[in-house]
Amino acid sequence: MKLSTEIERKIDTLLAQMTLAEKIGQLAQYTNGAELTGPEGEPVDLNRLARDGAVGSVLNYTGVADTKKIQDIAVNESRLGIPLMFGYDVIHGYKTGFPIPLAQAASWNMELIEKSEQIAAREASAAGVNWAFTPMLDIARDPRWGRVIEGAGEDTYLGSRIATARVRGLQGDNPAAKDRVLACAKHYVGYGAAQAGRDYFTCDLTERTLREVYLPPFQAAVTAGVGSIMPAFNEIDGVPMTANKTLIKDVLIDEFGFNGCLVSDWTAVHELVAHGVAANDKEAATLAINAGVDIDMCSGSYSKYLAELVAEGAVEEAVIDDSVRRVLRSKFALNLFELPHKNTDLELERRVVEAPEHFEFSRQLARECIVLLKNQNALLPLAKDITSIAVVGPFADSKQDACGAWRAQTDSNKAVTVLAGVRAAVGNNTVVTYAAGCSAEHKDLSELATAVQAVEQSDIAIVVLGEFADSSGEAACLTDLNFSGGQGELIRAVHATGKPVVLVVQSGRPFTIAWEVENIPAIIQAWHLGSRAGNAVADVLFGDFNPCGKLPMTMPRSIGQVPIFYNCKNTGRPFDADNKYCSKYLDSPNTPLYPFGFGLSYSRFDYSNLRLSSPEMAIDDIITVSVDVTNNSSRTGKEVVQLYIHDLVASITRPVMELKGFQKIELTASEWKTIVFEISATMLEFYGADMQKIVEAGEFTVFLGGSSQECLQTNFILK
Repeated sequence: MKLSTEIERKIDTLLAQMTLAEKIGQLAQYTNGAELTGPEGEPVDLNRLARDGAVGSVLNYTGVADTKKIQDIAVNESRLGIPLMFGYDVIHGYKTGFPIPLAQAASWNMELIEKSEQIAAREASAAGVNWAFTPMLDIARDPRWGRVIEGAGEDTYLGSRIATARVRGLQGDNPAAKDRVLACAKHYVGYGAAQAGRDYFTCDLTERTLREVYLPPFQAAVTAGVGSIMPAFNEIDGVPMTANKTLIKDVLIDEFGFNGCLVSDWTAVHELVAHGVAANDKEAATLAINAGVDIDMCSGSYSKYLAELVAEGAVEEAVIDDSVRRVLRSKFALNLFELPHKNTDLELERRVVEAPEHFEFSRQLARECIVLLKNQNALLPLAKDITSIAVVGPFADSKQDACGAWRAQTDSNKAVTVLAGVRAAVGNNTVVTYAAGCSAEHKDLSELATAVQAVEQSDIAIVVLGEFADSSGEAACLTDLNFSGGQGELIRAVHATGKPVVLVVQSGRPFTIAWEVENIPAIIQAWHLGSRAGNAVADVLFGDFNPCGKLPMTMPRSIGQVPIFYNCKNTGRPFDADNKYCSKYLDSPNTPLYPFGFGLSYSRFDYSNLRLSSPEMAIDDIITVSVDVTNNSSRTGKEVVQLYIHDLVASITRPVMELKGFQKIELTASEWKTIVFEISATMLEFYGADMQKIVEAGEFTVFLGGSSQECLQTNFILK
């Protein structure tokens, strides 16, 4: 985030006019109390705080009518007239609900992901919000962790690409524009590595793992100009991130060059006491401000103790000045001093929020997020003139659950369910029968017989299973990734009818569906797809859209494999079917149910003629790798061509393969294209024994294909 020299001078001038109390006020953030996204704290009088210059930003304050009132107080009634920032968790759309971020990652479509954030920013800003607490950049390899829904999955490269797209979508070239907002990359850093997949729990990561896996998406966001960053709840190497001066100041600010503001997570400053690194809130405030955390979200610790800490010499006023400078920099970047009411147009809010074209885009994006996992004997797509269809399952007609967790202001009453989508897609002569069949909450099978009867009287069954929207997301972790309640009994009973079955999995995370994969002929992973979920699913089921999603997370066979991810390290005793004393399970294959990058299509894509421009590469040179991709079908389709590389011998052990590039292409029937990737030395870098980036000469394997397990491969030598 770059500002002019003139603006930096204005910031210094304003800072010189501020009292210590006013400076501390800029570092205090409170919620409006009507919408809580964390433990409830003490109630505050926001109007009084704004008048006194004792608050710099508020969260969960939305709608032009409300934001204008309190902004008027801050600008017109406080001594210095410093405007407020209004923050909100715009995770996957503001009021037009988009697919959850994990689902969007399955699209592998950076253009659509960026556009989704543009629309979310347009709606949020029209409603008075100027600061979105997104994107979440946590790499997540454990589907038990509920917050996998908010990120891009397990891969660092894909996550970094998506980080860039999301920041650009939210902020554009100028976050001061009326239809843009300040982005907030979170949660810095390692939060997705919570032990046992339990939210807020300890993370135990080496510096190598931090730098190779978890830090790169944040560095990508900084490079893209992200305006703010939120430290995570977790600790790293015994130091909670809210107090982690090394990772905040030394790495994020000094090394990466981040110059925006840092905002704590909800009451995270106070939580340093529970972590055991501070005896009380006063000590917690000392640790956090000295670590570089500029804004205290909702704990009140800065407001209560910073002035006292300055008087005692525990915190230098210069430290507070630096934090205030970063907060003011964000406000100038948003042009709030010139236009504090730039988003207070009620007519604009009515016109922009939930615009028809936004819903249409939600449907377009949702279709690309759907992953076709299985399609035995080409059961899909279904014919629209089929005589009768049974749509069953507890989530087949649940609007709220289609929208997913963290749905902001999305009106679930306007959502389209799978049942509604199917009914809208078929002809008037098709009979569509619905039965819930069971409860997803407990083993209530009182409606099972009705569902079975509906299936027996129909030509085909579409079974919609999954999880409640709020069964994933923050504080929604699981120890069981099987279908809950009576869903397991329902799918088995439907299967027993002998009728063709299509399973639609509506969830915020990968589930363990080994039985279903073995027995059900067609399965799609539909995630939580937002306002037009049902239309998107129907588009795929009936062939109006050719599925093209690819998994951003590995799907395990069972909970016992978790965490499981494609780019693991090898061992001294790699898998050997004929050797007991190797790295394997006695009761399960090592391989996943479905690998990272996997996804079928109604088209058939064949890869051939893999070649390198040269079998050797100098360290300062670039070579190309090419492959021919042919659509050997009668249907136009999209494919994600994936490039992986493996360093065969290195001074530090390397993953068995690492994603280094991808291209999403479209091929018409029988069309073929040559897809070319460049390979440079920077793609071969890794951290050496001294934790400095190096490139070593040697042999490398290049993989090109449609998933991490289905690739052509060849080798080259780096000299």
